[in-house]
Amino acid sequence: MVRAVVADAFVAEPAVADLVDALRSSPDWIDGLSFVAEFDGCVVAHILFSRALLDAPPRLVEVLELGPVGVAGAYQGRGIGSGLVRYGLEQVRRRSEPLVFLEGDPAYYSRFGFEEGRRYGFRRPSLRITEEGFQVVKLPSYEPWMTGTLVYSRVFWDLDCVGLRDP
Repeated sequence: MVRAVVADAFVAEPAVADLVDALRSSPDWIDGLSFVAEFDGCVVAHILFSRALLDAPPRLVEVLELGPVGVAGAYQGRGIGSGLVRYGLEQVRRRSEPLVFLEGDPAYYSRFGFEEGRRYGFRRPSLRITEEGFQVVKLPSYEPWMTGTLVYSRVFWDLDCVGLRDP
């Protein structure tokens, strides 16, 4: 069900469905931080938060990566993805992680409190991710010394799902 939704949401990027499958079986998967939306008993959207690391000067810090966020094509534009992101962030705020990162459209994700990572001294994990698209939301356990480079789960690298390749 989830794979079909993600495949439909990312028709032009088939590796994204493989990424979700791989994350679900990786050590960076976090039980309780994957969410779906249903419509008439069918799964129509999915988001997940997975483990990542922030390579900060004093030490590595466990952080979260949001994505992929996928809504089946026929259900896009109805606020379903926004609702899932809001719900997911509410759940994450109950945990002890200090930061959530993502790569995505600033015009969309800024409504949830995401800001450009470089504004706070964070470096993107790849030059293929635009500065504007590399975003972060700070959570209550964030501390100002937590700056540095985001290190994605190996799964993102294995499937070449970091940033955008030149066509």
